[in-house]
Amino acid sequence: MLNLPNTFNSDFGAVRWGHAGDGPPLVLVHGTPFSAQVWRRIAPCLSRFWTVYYFDLIGYGQSEMANDQNVSLGIQNTVFSSILAHWDLERPDVLAHDFGGATVLRSYFLDGLRYRSLTLFDAVSLAPWGSPFVQHVRQHEAAFAGMPAYMHDALLKAYLQTAAHVALTDDALHVYMQPWQGPVGQPAFYRQIAQMDQCYTDEIEEKYSRLDCPVQVLWGMQDRWIPIETGERLAKLLSDRPLVRVPEAGHLVQEDAPEAIIAAMLGIAVERRDGAC
Repeated sequence: MLNLPNTFNSDFGAVRWGHAGDGPPLVLVHGTPFSAQVWRRIAPCLSRFWTVYYFDLIGYGQSEMANDQNVSLGIQNTVFSSILAHWDLERPDVLAHDFGGATVLRSYFLDGLRYRSLTLFDAVSLAPWGSPFVQHVRQHEAAFAGMPAYMHDALLKAYLQTAAHVALTDDALHVYMQPWQGPVGQPAFYRQIAQMDQCYTDEIEEKYSRLDCPVQVLWGMQDRWIPIETGERLAKLLSDRPLVRVPEAGHLVQEDAPEAIIAAMLGIAVERRDGAC
């Protein structure tokens, strides 16, 4: 497990974060319904080449969860910009997944943040997105938030498994389920789903263009949440590099094929060493 011993008090709540390693800064941004722990098998490898920063998005993991809290994509980029300023990072390398992808793209196109490089995979970025389950929960948040714990646990376990191509281990399921359990975690899970709104990516989609830094886009070929065709579209909009297809991987590439993510990042390190980027 990654250690998140530090707290940053943002305008939207307390953010838990940690860092490891030595070298240029690399910021890891997770997606939904996960936490910084998705990087637990990746961050230690990358920390040999970078100072790796990781944190839990507001309303996720160990960060603050509260009633009536705004945890939407509409504020996550503001929190991201604030925490980069807190860390005094101006152009870090960035690695982002799912909602993390939308967050860092909103920060770039709306807030003027700039990156040394950007690696995205299976990112929430282009319409349409939002599964039938998400749409149903958005209409009935209170009913789901108040269901008996055993029913919630069964639903949560089944939902998480659909993110992966390979069966998740009991340990992995425990890591991803634990923050969303209990009297605080269960309503927080449905709160973040209820606030999923495509308007936050629609707001930036028309702005997409080549970034002023190297961009690479990876996608799990068996992603059942966001089809690989979306990855193809995104790569063509943001990068001069072709989409990297990850075989035998679903949406949760960190579990199915963490080596693909590590290889992509090490490729950046090698290119930089050789002066190619």
